[in-house]
Amino acid sequence: MNGSHHEQQPALSADDIHVVDQKEMKKALRATLLGNFMEWFDIGVYAYLTASITAVFFPLPKPWDQLAFFATFAVTFLVRPLGGLILGPIGDKVGRRKVLAFTILMMALGTFLIGCIPSYSSWGMIAPILLILLKFVQGFSTGGEYAGAATFIAEYSSDRRRGYWGSFLDLGSYLGFAAAAALATVIEIFLTEDQMLAFGWRICFWVALPLGIAGIIMRSRIKESAAFEAQMEAESQGADDESQTIVGDLKMVVRKYWRQLLLGACLVMCSQVVGYAVTSFMPSYLTGTLGYDTIHGNALLIPVLIVVSVALPLFGMVSDRIGRRPVILIGCGVGIVFSIPAFLLMMMGHVWSTLLGLMIMGVIMMFMVSIQASALPALFPTANRYAAMGIMFNVAVALFGGTTGGVITVLESITGSDLAGAYYIMFACLVGGVGVYLMKESSGRNLIGSMPAVDRHEEIDPLIEGQHENEKLDLSTMPIDIVEGPSSEGEGVKG
Repeated sequence: MNGSHHEQQPALSADDIHVVDQKEMKKALRATLLGNFMEWFDIGVYAYLTASITAVFFPLPKPWDQLAFFATFAVTFLVRPLGGLILGPIGDKVGRRKVLAFTILMMALGTFLIGCIPSYSSWGMIAPILLILLKFVQGFSTGGEYAGAATFIAEYSSDRRRGYWGSFLDLGSYLGFAAAAALATVIEIFLTEDQMLAFGWRICFWVALPLGIAGIIMRSRIKESAAFEAQMEAESQGADDESQTIVGDLKMVVRKYWRQLLLGACLVMCSQVVGYAVTSFMPSYLTGTLGYDTIHGNALLIPVLIVVSVALPLFGMVSDRIGRRPVILIGCGVGIVFSIPAFLLMMMGHVWSTLLGLMIMGVIMMFMVSIQASALPALFPTANRYAAMGIMFNVAVALFGGTTGGVITVLESITGSDLAGAYYIMFACLVGGVGVYLMKESSGRNLIGSMPAVDRHEEIDPLIEGQHENEKLDLSTMPIDIVEGPSSEGEGVKG
């Protein structure tokens, strides 16, 4: 193809532009948000009930009891890539909605059944083995959850509000963690230590069953995304010649989109290191290093997580206005400059200074996580978006998210500094900044392989009339049956 390719492409017509059904959009958002809530609720419950779960399943001498607990916790993250590798390609074949219904079912059952496992004193080694198996189930299902939910909502939303709607997924995630912290704190306040070990800890896990039932009902009533349906129609007409096996799909995705996978992994590393530093590392840092008791340590995190959750849509809205790249780059800068002051405030030992330090960490989180559900899916075409997201997101989370607490602990031991966590966050922000700088801006643009999407019919005519002047509309990313052109495998990388 020569430089006249764009001039030869047919103009858009009204039939080429998808108008988002706002009612269906909100139904889809609620259904996907609940799944992300459940995913982080489980992570939070397990993290905040460390003492009870360790005593029930791992009655070993120190430090082997804690080592066994965290090794079991790590299973969830080690299995996530496997879930993404398998469920992602399936989601590209049979639809996002069906896979998301499966993931929420498996998450709910896995979490609920953990609350039903007898203790080590009753069943011996069978008890911790069952716990590990159920964490395996949870990890596998979560491997398809966030990647699928982000893909689904990105395809469902309009081009100019994708950042706003996508930010609600992470709102659900951190509200889930806050809910876990609140529930665990309340139960620990009202029950004695013996009651916690006998049945109190189980209550937190049993809550997952009604949540899961509600989620399955909600996800069974939503429609498939218009972008996926258009892709299926194109493939049925012979317009697509992709591999028909999961392994073949994965090889093709890695071969064609390795640049986008690496850039996306940089963003995921940045957001997840900051996120897990707050949600998973801070509970032990507050109690083990700063000397807070468990109840007060948990309570300090709750308002921070609530503020972060509520503010995420605001940051998503800003990214729709000024772009994803400026928001993330500002966040990386804030992280590099303010991580050390945040830790120094927490180390002062006052409740107000600790809360202020945690809130600064929360602000850094807001910049990072608010746009990942809109920026990451935009890196890949519709035909392979779920599979690519499953690979990129889950591998990065397994390598950099779930290991955050362990890496910071090792760095503290090596450096002898309580600021090791700040240094690691600064490094992650630097990596994220480089990745985002090389990433192509996606705000306001139609997704690769998808027709333009608008919120109202009134937006169609101005879009058609201004298509030749509108630099945000890239016709080369239109579905193959609308615009015949070369593959857009270079999309998503700044050139």
